[in-house]
Amino acid sequence: MKTNLITGGAGFIGSHLCDYLIEKGQRVIAVDNLISGNRKNIEHLLKNKNFCFIEHDVCKPLKIEKKIDFIYNLASPASPADFEDYAIEIMMANSLGTKNVLDLAVEKKATILEASTSEVYGDPLKHPQAENYFGNVNCFGPRACYDESKRFSEALVYSYQKKFKLNAKIVRLFNTYGSRMRKDDGRVIPNFIIQSLNNKPLTIYGKGQQTRSLCYVSDIVDGLYRLINSKYNKPLNLGNPNEITMLELAKKIKSITKSKSDIEFKKMPMDDPLRRNPNIKLAKKVLGWKPKISLDKGLKQTIGWFSKNY
Repeated sequence: MKTNLITGGAGFIGSHLCDYLIEKGQRVIAVDNLISGNRKNIEHLLKNKNFCFIEHDVCKPLKIEKKIDFIYNLASPASPADFEDYAIEIMMANSLGTKNVLDLAVEKKATILEASTSEVYGDPLKHPQAENYFGNVNCFGPRACYDESKRFSEALVYSYQKKFKLNAKIVRLFNTYGSRMRKDDGRVIPNFIIQSLNNKPLTIYGKGQQTRSLCYVSDIVDGLYRLINSKYNKPLNLGNPNEITMLELAKKIKSITKSKSDIEFKKMPMDDPLRRNPNIKLAKKVLGWKPKISLDKGLKQTIGWFSKNY
């Protein structure tokens, strides 16, 4: 039976990964300091003999006595709403925190997957974004705490691979959505859903022509599992290549919820990417992976969860 350590295990993606691995009959140790994670996300697992939760900040060294086979490092707030309130915590999690988790991987001789982000591409000048694109990132702005610290974490993983021969993977996650997202997350899906369910104006920045490529959380979790069990050791994109404008998305959510909300246009935030679209040719080739859940199906499931929980 394999043992997995998941930092950020009480978070949105992390908690779904916990469920996935437990269902596969594996052991899971979830670690989270609960800044952006929520104990409710893993509450249903606490009585499972193969599951353990540790409340801990990865910026402090982590001591685990048990043998660990795989480490998924998902420990970092990732929402725009957190960039102002937790900028320094985000940078520390993706620098010192990543170092501590890498040190643990070296000690345990574990395979590690580092969760990076499409934000390393910044406001891209190339579309779609392939792994060999170096990005267009502002290192002195409101998103820099996340963008630049994730770029640093990738560089740190590279150095550990070279120095310690560490079996490490890097995944660049594009926009992911699904149940267990926070209602105050600040990302577009929860924003639009909460506004629609309450018949409040749907807030769109600029003219709403900026795009995102939205991938349902179960598809992402499947990709994470495939990657950590693969032989591939360079950065790899995971996301849904189907682009949609924010105006189209607002209208779609409004239609599904049968909302009476108006659409309200506001000024574009600084450094907000105009287009975001993953090239997933590598994931298809290396992992045999591609998204399965359509946007309509994923949105209906996500809206149902938000409607029930909020």
